[in-house]
Amino acid sequence: MKKETGAIQKNYWYGLGRQHIEIPKAILKTKVQNNVLLGQLFICSLGYYPNAKGHFTYRKNGFPENILFYCVDGNGWCKIGEKKIEIHPNEFFILPQNVEHSYGSSDDNPWSVYWMHIGGEALPYFNQLHVMQKHLKAFHVKNNGDILSVYTQIYKTLELGYSIDNLIFVNMTLHHFLTLFIYNSKHYPTSVTDKADCVDSSVLYMQAHINENISLEELCKHFNYSTSRFCSLFKQKTGYAPIDYFIQMKMQKASQELDFSDRSIKDIALTMGFDDPYYFSKRFRKVIGVSPQKYRTRKKE
Repeated sequence: MKKETGAIQKNYWYGLGRQHIEIPKAILKTKVQNNVLLGQLFICSLGYYPNAKGHFTYRKNGFPENILFYCVDGNGWCKIGEKKIEIHPNEFFILPQNVEHSYGSSDDNPWSVYWMHIGGEALPYFNQLHVMQKHLKAFHVKNNGDILSVYTQIYKTLELGYSIDNLIFVNMTLHHFLTLFIYNSKHYPTSVTDKADCVDSSVLYMQAHINENISLEELCKHFNYSTSRFCSLFKQKTGYAPIDYFIQMKMQKASQELDFSDRSIKDIALTMGFDDPYYFSKRFRKVIGVSPQKYRTRKKE
């Protein structure tokens, strides 16, 4: 690893096969930053460096934008503060704005890396999201070609110029592009027995047992967590207590039954695991905002 001296060290990589588009600051200022639709999160630049031997950058004060890197071949590394992380194929990492960092390609097996600079007023909020915290390190992603397909759409659109339509398209596409990384597991099937994320697995377990009554103790025992730890993890990720979330899922299913069938409310309540239709109606009103009867009548109207 190269020695980090000085506030900024950059090695702009100009090798064969390089891709790079930087949207002019004047365009960003006049057409993006002040646009109510685009100003929250937008692309500043992007590119691709294949077999990027010698690629290296160090910034003492970080960068005013987030930087996403996606390694598709070879190896590299990144360092946030004092923590160094090795990067391998099919891994990505995100450098948050204004944080000291450095990154570079392996000397022995140079990486091929796609990268994107992302700005916007919402970056501080975006970086505080729970899902973002675990991606401030190297993270493996599954990919069936979607990621590079979306990248290519963005890149080729920007090659056609900075019309307002092009800028709207690429920056609306940016949101989907980011989900392919930070919500990668939601784009690909996940097994109920997958222990990599107990919250995602428990939600799948709830869905598979939507017509049953599941206690908090049963969930904790099934996923081998203490009650306090499980509830903390679940609420941190979803914003809800586990059983409250399960009730929400039940009420969503019940509302579909009210929409698409003529079954009685009592029958639907029993199917959702409620012996008392009055208690079912009370929980339905709390989640959906109206009683089951009013919900069905309003939909028909």
